This record gives sequence, C-alpha cells and structure tokens, in this order.
Amino acid sequence: MIELKAGMLAEWRKTNHPLAVFFLEDAGPTGAALLSTALRKALTARAQEEHFKGKAGECLPVQIHEEGRDRRFFLVGLGKKKALKSESLRKAGGSLYAFAKKRCDSLFALPSGEVQPLAEGCLLGSYRFEEYRKPDEEAKLSQVFFLGDSKPKLEAALLRARIFAESVCLVRDLVNRGPSDKPPEALGRIAQGLSGSGVSVRLIDRETAERLGMGSYLSVARGSSMPPCFVHLTYKPKGAKKKLAVVGKGITFDSGGLSLKPPQSMEDMKGDMAGAATVLAVFKALPRLKPKVEVHGVCAFAYNMPGPDATKPGDIAKAMNGKTIEILNTDAEGRLVLADALTFAARQGVDSILELSTLTGAALTALGGMVTAAMTNNAVLLRRLLSAAETAGEKIWELPLVPEYEERIKGGISDLRNISKVRGEAGTIIGGLFLKEFVEDKPFVHLDFAGPAWTNSGNEYCPAGGTGALVRTLLHYIDEL
Repeated sequence: MIELKAGMLAEWRKTNHPLAVFFLEDAGPTGAALLSTALRKALTARAQEEHFKGKAGECLPVQIHEEGRDRRFFLVGLGKKKALKSESLRKAGGSLYAFAKKRCDSLFALPSGEVQPLAEGCLLGSYRFEEYRKPDEEAKLSQVFFLGDSKPKLEAALLRARIFAESVCLVRDLVNRGPSDKPPEALGRIAQGLSGSGVSVRLIDRETAERLGMGSYLSVARGSSMPPCFVHLTYKPKGAKKKLAVVGKGITFDSGGLSLKPPQSMEDMKGDMAGAATVLAVFKALPRLKPKVEVHGVCAFAYNMPGPDATKPGDIAKAMNGKTIEILNTDAEGRLVLADALTFAARQGVDSILELSTLTGAALTALGGMVTAAMTNNAVLLRRLLSAAETAGEKIWELPLVPEYEERIKGGISDLRNISKVRGEAGTIIGGLFLKEFVEDKPFVHLDFAGPAWTNSGNEYCPAGGTGALVRTLLHYIDEL
C-alpha cells in the first residue's frame, strides 16, 4: 500500500514531481485555490486544447511552463458538479493511482473537497493481492503528498483514510486467500493477533461450543476434518454508554455439504467467510479510531464439507436458545452457524446487533453485485446505518421481513426448518426471518451482501476478487454512535 503524507505548496515547488489537479466537467479546476490565477487559467486552457472534459475517471498529463521551468500536471476528472459525492472522490483517487502508478514514484495532489474519501481511493486503488504471485515490478508510485493550508487537518484525514483502507484490505486478503490456507483455527489465530489496546479475544473450540449448546453451529462443522473455531472479540473503552454487537458468517469454504453445489457455484465459495472477515477488520480499526462504544464481535468459523459424519438432510439440530431445526438442505448452512452466533451476541447485554453474511444467492439475483440487502426489526437502527452507508459510498436496500412468510419456516417435527416450504421465491427474506428467531428480541439488522462482497470485474479502487464491502459503512456507523 502506498504512503500518504500531508504537504504544503512550497514543498512541491522544490521538487520536479507532478501535481494532480481535479476538474469538474461543468466548472473547471476545483480545489486549486492555492494555485495562482495565471496557473489556473493555463491549466484550463491546456485542458481545452487537449479536449479534456473532466468526465469521471478521465485523466490527462500536461506540461505547463511556470516560473521559468516546465512542470508536470495530471488532470483528473470528477464528473458533473451536481453529481459530486464522496464516492466520486473515492473513485477519482483510484483513477489517479491507476494513471500515475507507472509514471512517477512520488506525486503531489490538490484535494477537491473532502480529503478522506480521495485518499481512501488512492490507497484502495493501490491494493494488489500478492500472496501467490510476484509484486508488480512496473508500479513505481510509492507516495502521494496531499496539499493544503492546514497540515494537522490533512494529517488527521489521511490517518483516518489509512485506518479505513487497511481494514478493507484485511478483508480482501482473507477473502482472496485459498480456502485450504484459511482453516477456522488459522482465522482464530488472526483474531487473537488483534488483542491488546482495548481489544480482548476469546476462542471457543468444539468442546466448549458443545457445552454452550451450539448444536446448530456444530451441525455445519460435522462434515470437515478441520475443527471449527468460534471467536468472541470485545472492545470496551472507558466511558462507553452504548453496546453493539457485530456478527459475521465465517464459512471458510462452502461445498454445500451433502446438498452439494454444482462445480461452478463453488468457484467463489472461498469468500463465504466475508462477513466474519469484516468483523475482524472492524476490530483492527477500533483501537485506532477510539470510539466511545462497547463493541462485541462474533465470528462463527467452520468449513461446510460433505465428510463421513456430515449432517444429512432430515437431521435435527438444537440451537443455543433451545429451538430445534430440521435441516432439509445442508447448503443453507450460513443461517445455522449464525443462529448460535446471534444468540451468543444477544446474551452479551448489547443494545443492538448488526449481522453480515453472504447468505443467499437470491440477494445477488434480486439486487445485483453492488447492492446489499438489509432486513430489520427496528427502523431507527436501519436508518442510522443507511446514513453511514451513504457516507461510505456503499449501497444498501431494505427488504421487508414479511410476517406472513414466517409460517414457511415453521417445522413439522421441529420448531423450525432451515429452508422454506415454498421453494423458489423470497429466499433472501426467508433467510432474514429465520435469523430473527435467534436475536432474543434485540434490535438487529441482517445484511446479506452476497453480491457486494465479491467482484469479478472490479472498479476504480477495487480489483477483481474480495472487495471489503461494508467495512467503511460499519466504521462510520460506530464512529457516529
């Protein structure tokens, strides 16, 4: 990841490094108040000569003769002024990095508006998963200096950008890692590495989970030779008045169990632990952001495999809250591990619960790869989360927890069944209704991000693979509590 620094215009003038200036499509250069009127006019004139419009993602290198020397500039488009949002700046930062990475080793930039999202875009755009391949030797850019008239404000914004980006990239790393290289116990050790600075970590093994009555969670782990690992993280600052739980699905590979997935459907299933990875990322950031909120993180890690003792369709599992579940499809396993994770979280005395999971393919079908499905039993809680998502530039859309559908998951020989009696419709909502049975009436939001957690195409600041979706939304939400 590249290095970000705060700088002053006088420092740039002592170097030969290029300066990035941002243009609005309908208003010209912006954020360039530190430049002389003559230089701004010269940049505008060169943009017009080169037919540079300032469209979002558009980049152009130019040279301007100024104060007796030729200077290099990178013009970066932001799109139209009316459409300018924090996400526009984030994408512009990613576009700038992609444009400049092979052109220079150091770069100065004049921020346009908010510094943090622009800096996040630069950092996240520089991400490359290199665990299994050589580094990109052609990329030269290693540092970007952001210019302004107040170094302390710039440094604070750049620090937050780095905290946010490093947390996102932790998720990307974990999701992109091969499934055999991240067994549940290994992810438990990564969680342990987050302890200290106000964070405590407890690992719950199979035997302890059995004593706690986590039969639903353990039913999923039965088919794997690798033991499960249930993680409880706690961040408890002095003076905290609010208590929040963040719960994540941690299926480190989902074969579907005995209800085996088709081969093509397994190709991205190393990412089925993105929810739990997001929880770990939040706890990576909390000691540095220092919010005055007590936060409990719960990660239910397990493989879902069709091994010799795998759960069979028709088996009955007893969850931690005493409810029995008839398991009719072992590929609907995420809700089974989350059932006990949610009950465990609710019993930590929290005020509310946010749960993240790549739960249903139906969410991807309904909302595509860019929108998270949200279901809640508390409209106020969701409204606050949506505000945080807007700041983070992430899309969340509410689906209703339709009461009339609850009958569809009522069991015949058990309290519940893990799939609907009515096949082929409302799969995402059915998943949310099932999970609602285990929150013990706590306000909660279920976030099904089966689409946004993974991308096959990438965007301006995210390559193909794991995205780290919702990390920034959660950090903004917690920071604003």
